[in-house]
Parts: sequence; structure tokens; C-alpha cells
Amino acid sequence: MDSTQFQPVSDPLAASFATTYAGVVSFIAVVAEGSFARAADRLGVGRSAVSRNVQKLEDQLNVRLLQRTTRSTSLTREGDLFYNSCHEGVGRIVQAVEEMKDLRGGPPRGHLRIAAMAAFGRKVIAPLLHEFLDLYDGVNVELLLVDRDVDLTSGQIDIAFRHGRMEDSQLIARRVSPLEMRVCASPGYAQKRGLPSTVDDVLGHDCINFRYGPGRASEWEFKDEGGNRTISPAGKVTYNDLELVVQAVLDGQGIAQIPAYLADEHLQNGGLVSCLDGYAMQEQGHYICYQSRQHMPTRMRVFIDFMADRIRTRIG
Repeated sequence: MDSTQFQPVSDPLAASFATTYAGVVSFIAVVAEGSFARAADRLGVGRSAVSRNVQKLEDQLNVRLLQRTTRSTSLTREGDLFYNSCHEGVGRIVQAVEEMKDLRGGPPRGHLRIAAMAAFGRKVIAPLLHEFLDLYDGVNVELLLVDRDVDLTSGQIDIAFRHGRMEDSQLIARRVSPLEMRVCASPGYAQKRGLPSTVDDVLGHDCINFRYGPGRASEWEFKDEGGNRTISPAGKVTYNDLELVVQAVLDGQGIAQIPAYLADEHLQNGGLVSCLDGYAMQEQGHYICYQSRQHMPTRMRVFIDFMADRIRTRIG
């Protein structure tokens, strides 16, 4: 009897699985990292292996996914369509594997990428990291200080700290404490120019403004008799760094509306005086933001709980 008749029929899915999965993972890594070399470093394999995997995938699909030159790598139209169709699924697989590792291994571990406004990151978050890392030595943290609202997806950010009012409905936003703003001046400025006693009086003073990101200078917000009120005083000077705003006020250059977490220490030691406290807004807050509660790694959950508790105690 011819033994070849007992050979199993090849299953196309099983036959192509190894090539397809390795190719998709390599392809997504190249797109995410921008080059074959960086993709190889991220995956922990050789550059030739990544190139070979992507080539096999292109052969299997009979389509070119990437345009390669000696200087750059870019998506073709077909590559862009394929990436948008499959990267979310691979991301879920990676997330599930990481979650299983956390569950199986016990204590939280892995990398956290955190974004915070520069002044808040320096003054509040960075001083708390030492204690957090002592408690969870299997976790490592990357803190990015940026004075703009970063996109968590494109920036590969796990958690972002935001302030004011939350308008991005795509994010989970956990309010951890109110954001209190103080109108402050140095004692020398107050003695020389006096202090505003009404919101309208602010416009007659030398005002120091803060510019958040690439937009216009931040408005000053108050709670007045008629409800919430915003003003945009002409700035004697405008900075895109809150700590420079605080220093300018300490130096007697004018008045500014400053977050309480930066102002209160100087108010207590006499470096600053405040005014218009009765007009302070109450609706704004400090928020911890992330993309989803589903499939949240243990390292994210413990970081969020830790920071929420410590921030409430510290400024809350």
C-alpha cells in the first residue's frame, strides 16, 4: 500500500500561522519604531530576522507594505490599511500576555510611561516616585515633563496627569484633588502698587501670564457674583513655564494667578501675599488619566492608587 495516501491534508491556516504572526509583529514594530534596526532592538532579535519576517509576510500577502530606502522606511497605502486593521489586535495580545505575567508572577513589574505638566511633575510627582519605587521595586518609571496635552496612544503614554476641566471623553479621568488657584504678588509689589480687591482691578496691574502649549496665554478664571468669569489681562511678560511665572512674581515684577501647589509654600514663608481669595474657582481639579479600565496591568493600578492617595494628602 502506498503510504503517501495516509499523509494529512495541509491546513493553510496552520501552515501559515508561524510566518504570519512573526511577520505581523515585526511589521508593527517597524512602523512603531520607524526603522528595522530599532524594531529589532525592541523585539530583541537581529535586524535581518525582522527584515526576513516582513519580507515573508509581504510575499504571503502578495503586496508591498513598506517602502524602503537607505535613509527611511515608510508605509505604502496598502501597508497603512493593513496596519490600521491589525495593530489593535496585536496590541491586545501583548497586553494580555503582560497581564498574565503580572498575575502569574505576583508583585507588579514592568515599565510605566508617565506624562505630567512640567511644574506639577517636578513639584508633586517626582518627589513621590522614590517611595513608590521602594514599594514596587519590580516597576520602572519614565516621567515625561510636557506643557501640553499629549496623545496617550501616539505617545505610548500609560498615564497622564491633567489639570483644570476634563474635556477629552475618550479618556478615563480620575479626579484626585481640587485645583486651587491663587492670585499672588510679592510683599514689595503689594506695598508699592497695592493689590486688586475686585476682578476688574486685575486689569490695572502688571500681570504675568502663562502660556500652555502652543496656544494663547491662559485665561484667568474666577467665581464672581454673576457666575464663572474669565479675563485675559495684557501680560507684562508671558512664560510657557509656571516656575518662571512664580519666580517673576517673587521678584516683584507683577501679579499672577498661580496653582496652590506652587504658591502655598511661598505664602507660608512670607515670600508671597495673596488676594481675591473669595473669587477662587472651585470646579477645576487635578486628574489622573488613562485610556481604559479593561486589561489594566497591575503596575498601572497600583501606581494610580498610590498617586491618588499621596496627592490628596500632599495638596488636597
